[in-house]
Amino acid sequence: MASLLAGRRVLIVEDEAIVAILLEDIVEEIGCTIVGPVSKVVHAVAALENERVDAAILDVNLAGEWSYPIADALAARGIPYVFVTGYGEAGIDAAYRSQLVVQKPFTRLSLESALERLIAPPA
Repeated sequence: MASLLAGRRVLIVEDEAIVAILLEDIVEEIGCTIVGPVSKVVHAVAALENERVDAAILDVNLAGEWSYPIADALAARGIPYVFVTGYGEAGIDAAYRSQLVVQKPFTRLSLESALERLIAPPA
């Protein structure tokens, strides 16, 4: 299944360096190309304006700044995204609870499965 993700460009938005590195490692292992990582809303929005992005992985809380403006920018462009958060689904603003959420700590399998659901063509 990972071959379905090969070459897809995934924006990583994460403020914790160790978690960002882990996300990068997993995303690269499953064959995707990384955009970022970025740790601030303004940098993520700039990346969307300057890079081709097929999907995004968003931490919900970026050092006290919510990532919802990034989610809105992605939705406006028709780009799918997944929240990766320690808060769980209950910690997501009600307006965004229909979005896919991967709970921290995550595994390669949980992240790969989420990306496949977002961007792999249906079988």
